[in-house]
Amino acid sequence: MYVDCGKKMLNMLILEILQEHSDSDHVLTQAQIIKRLNADYGLKCERHAVKNNILALKDFGYDIAVTSKGYYLAERILDDAELVMLIDSVIFSKNFSYAQKKRLTDKLKRLGNKYFHSKVTHIANLPDLFNSENKQALIALDTISDAIANKKKIQFVYNKYGTDFKLHPRREKEYKVNPYRLVMTNGKYYLIGNYDKYDDISHYRVDRITCVKMLDESIKPLNQIKEFAQIGFNLPRHTAEHIYMYSGESVWIKFVADIEMMDELVDWFGKNFSIQKIDDKKIRVNLKCNEQAMIYWALQYGNDIVIESPQSLIDSVKKIAEKIVADYK
Repeated sequence: MYVDCGKKMLNMLILEILQEHSDSDHVLTQAQIIKRLNADYGLKCERHAVKNNILALKDFGYDIAVTSKGYYLAERILDDAELVMLIDSVIFSKNFSYAQKKRLTDKLKRLGNKYFHSKVTHIANLPDLFNSENKQALIALDTISDAIANKKKIQFVYNKYGTDFKLHPRREKEYKVNPYRLVMTNGKYYLIGNYDKYDDISHYRVDRITCVKMLDESIKPLNQIKEFAQIGFNLPRHTAEHIYMYSGESVWIKFVADIEMMDELVDWFGKNFSIQKIDDKKIRVNLKCNEQAMIYWALQYGNDIVIESPQSLIDSVKKIAEKIVADYK
């Protein structure tokens, strides 16, 4: 099929061979490239043609390494480590069905060479557990992305699981939302937006959204949203203050923690918090966070922290803890 194109496509075919069959551990000689051209594309060429086309590709900006042993593609759009990270993020995401994950990972695999495939053999054993039942998740993600880019409102059905383990609408009326950002946290995509009737921020699980459509109406400006009216929107700060994507205002929280908790604190809250050293084992932490989210975080790390303020948070944690103790008597 390439014979008619002859020399016109030779440089692109050589590039394709280098992409598929070469890396720093698998250097291709001119003879190997010629052999591959003939086997894969039915083309014959001389050694000097291979050399000249590779030099032309380098002039075009392709990073092809020339060594005493031969040639290999030194830099790709994504290196192997980056591809593995992307593939793993798809595999362990709870937003997509098995079929969607398989399709996405197959596309990502094609960005690497044939030797890369051995690094991602775990793809063959994709578990069909905890995958989204929502087959419209990718459509929702795409539509929401378009709406954010075009600064348009969206309308959708928001769902929850029933006792039949299937998604059902939370209510008959569709949600009308101003979409501002998409963020992935705890392996799930969330839409950060504003329910059109109010002036606060809400979070919506993308894998719970169906029947989404972009409207012709322009979104509500961020300066009309109470949380961002004064300080604007900062995504890292927002996600750090809303660790479980609970909606509502953030409050200042103070607690004592084991000094060994520093890794967990940075993982959950970034570096937007202050500490005061109490002694060699304890620190006092001061940070801003959604109070509802902090209740469950405090319960999760109850052995390692003690809340000092606000009192409303102390009362909430204490009430839940007492109920847990009563339930297990």
